[in-house]
Amino acid sequence: MNVAVIGGGAAGFFSAINVKENYPDAQVVIFEKTRHPLAKVKISGGGRCNVTNGNTAISELASAYPRGKSFMKQALRIFNTKHTMEWFESRGVPLLVQDDMRVFPVSQNSDSIVNCLQEQSEALGIISEYWSGIQAISTNGEQLDLIFSRVDLAPRTFDKVIVASGGSPRYEGLEWLEKLGHGIVKPVPSLFTFNMPSESIVELTGVSVDPVMVSVPGSKLKSRGPLLITHWGFSGPAILKLSAFGARFLNEKNYRFDVRINWLDQINHEIVLKQLNDMAEEHPRKLLSNIRPPGLPDRLWRYLLHKSELPLTRKWGELGNRGLNKLVAILTNDTYSVLGKTGFKEEFVTCGGVALDSIDAKSMQSKSCKNLYFAGEILDIDGITGGYNFQAAWTTAFIAAKLN
Repeated sequence: MNVAVIGGGAAGFFSAINVKENYPDAQVVIFEKTRHPLAKVKISGGGRCNVTNGNTAISELASAYPRGKSFMKQALRIFNTKHTMEWFESRGVPLLVQDDMRVFPVSQNSDSIVNCLQEQSEALGIISEYWSGIQAISTNGEQLDLIFSRVDLAPRTFDKVIVASGGSPRYEGLEWLEKLGHGIVKPVPSLFTFNMPSESIVELTGVSVDPVMVSVPGSKLKSRGPLLITHWGFSGPAILKLSAFGARFLNEKNYRFDVRINWLDQINHEIVLKQLNDMAEEHPRKLLSNIRPPGLPDRLWRYLLHKSELPLTRKWGELGNRGLNKLVAILTNDTYSVLGKTGFKEEFVTCGGVALDSIDAKSMQSKSCKNLYFAGEILDIDGITGGYNFQAAWTTAFIAAKLN
C-alpha cells in the first residue's frame, strides 16, 4: 500500500508515523512544500512547544474549541491529551504539566518534539520530499493522483492520501479541496491581540492583571483570565480567548469595536461597592493613591483614578457616594476602543477550512472522496491558546492514520 501525506507539520508527521506503525509494509511519503518541516512546532510556545494541555476531562477539553467542539468531543474519546503525553514520553520526551495546565517538554525546548518526530519518521523508513507542494488531487479509480505545483514533477498515484497541509489564510488556498466535493468555511484569523492606538492606557506597557473579565458590548462574547497591557493595546490569555470565540464576529466588525474590562473580575456591583466602602472606613485619612483594591497594580490604579477624574491626593474618607460610584464604574465597566488586530507571535491560527460535515469524525475520511483523509488545521477546527491546537493535530492525525 502506498500512502501520501500532504504537509510536513505536526499533523503530517504524526499521521505518517502512525500509518507506518499501523501498516509496517506500507510505503509512506510526506510531501512538504517548503524546505523546513515542522517549522511551526519549532517556534511554537516561544520555542518551547506547548505540546498539549494537562486537562484530561473530555467535555472540558472539547469546550476549548470555538469551532469543532462536538467533532472534537467525539474524536478525543479515541485519542486525547493523556494519550499524547504517553506517546511522547514513551518515546523519550519527558513532559511537564505547568500550574496553568499547559504541557511542555521538560527540556523547555521545542527541539525535543521536533527531533522526536523526525527520528521516529526516519527510523520507520518514512520518506520526506521537500519543495513538493500539491496543486490538485484527482481520482483514478479507487486510487488518487497527486498533481504537483512544480511543473518538473510528474503526477504520482497513491492508494491512500492524508491531507495535513495546515490552515490557509485565504479561501483560494482551499479551492483544490472544494473541487473534490468538500464544503469550505471561509478562513479568518483567530488568536489575535487588540490594537488600541487611540487609548492612553498603552503607556502602561508591561502591566498585567489576573484575573479580569473581558467582554464586547452588543454581543455575547465574554472571557476571563490574565490580561497584559502592551505598547499596542491588550494581549494575554483573556484577550486571546475572546478573539478565538469571536473570530468571525470581530472579522465582520472589521476589527473596529469596543472592549469592556472588569478589572476585579466581579460582576456583582454591590460587592464591589461594599469592598470600596470598607476601604474608605478603614483608611479614611489615607490618600487614594496609596490604598488600592487587592490585585490591582499601582500604575494601573493611578491610571484608573486619573481616568475617573479623582485626584491622587484625595483621601478615602472624602470620596462620598459620587466618588465611590465612579470607582465602581471604572473598576467593573472600563471601556476601550479597538481599532485593529495584531497576530499573536507564533500562535498564528485560522478559523475556517474544510467543513466538518464533509468529514467522518470516526475515521477522518472524506465523505465525498474515498481513500482521502484529513488531519490538523486544514479542518475547520481551532482552539484557544494552551496546547489545544496541537492536541487537535495529534488527535485527528492519529485517527486518520488508521486509514479506516
